Amino acid sequence: MKNVDVTALGELLIDFTQNGASQQGNPMFEANPGGAPCNVLAMLAKLGHATAFIGKVGNDSFGVQLKAAIQEVGIRADYLYMDEEVHTTLALVHTLADGDRNFSFYRDPGADMMLSEEEIPGELIADSRIFHFGTLSMTHEGVREATKKALKLAREAGAVISFDPNLRPPLWKSLEEAREQILYGLGYCDILKISDNEIQWLTGQEDYTEGVKWIRKRYQIPLILVSMGKEGSRAYYKDEMVEVAPFLQENTIETTGAGDTFCGCVLHYVLEHGLEELTAEGLTEMLTFANSAASLVTTRKGALRVMPEGEEVLENIKRHS
Repeated sequence: MKNVDVTALGELLIDFTQNGASQQGNPMFEANPGGAPCNVLAMLAKLGHATAFIGKVGNDSFGVQLKAAIQEVGIRADYLYMDEEVHTTLALVHTLADGDRNFSFYRDPGADMMLSEEEIPGELIADSRIFHFGTLSMTHEGVREATKKALKLAREAGAVISFDPNLRPPLWKSLEEAREQILYGLGYCDILKISDNEIQWLTGQEDYTEGVKWIRKRYQIPLILVSMGKEGSRAYYKDEMVEVAPFLQENTIETTGAGDTFCGCVLHYVLEHGLEELTAEGLTEMLTFANSAASLVTTRKGALRVMPEGEEVLENIKRHS
């Protein structure tokens, strides 16, 4: 019996999100805790799961704030390391008129890149039902080796491996290198959550179903989820394809964390039902819950500390049905 439902590895950083303007008309930024892997864990913790994080922040005021934030939402922080020399990674999130966003990163280097192979806790990974990762921990050599070691340990331990590429082009030396590392991740995962523009870029296929076929021809991934923003989401499982419409909110502020919330809800469903015998009905239920939760996060600033309760997600479904 494993004691941890989901362990995630990757970046934990400060998302500076725009929050109004000063009296002088200067943009004001709020220091929100962020980083995709911990956002996923925060949603899972809200749904009652035991979660743990592996990563690194600076031993500075932002690092201390981040450690407190993940502990506050119920994520185990025993393997959140504090770097004495390198500062916590920062991201400035510029929100566009349609709620989408651009990122500027302060990470040359940032503490999240400093995680080393020696710091990977084999016992924690062996005690986890699901291991989740992205590609921000694969942009530079040292942390890339750490990620690859964790993946090997997760596979040896029989964990279900979940992957969200979460492509951030400014962080890569080249898109060719990004592509190479994403393909490496595809070779390990059982669950892939990929966005509409990522699957088109990766596979060269405009049509998402053709993109999934391209991936499946090369990798055996039982469950592939395509998040399509305002168009909803799809799940591809064996020969099934299920699509569920989005829950559009009138008071959407920004989309930061929506994909991570969605991913957390998918992992919640897999923890409860396994990956073996999913049905079209079950996949529809899973996507409906995940789309509903993701829509609620778009009405809030930040993500990690404002994940919706399970009851809220269900009420939102009822309201829209």
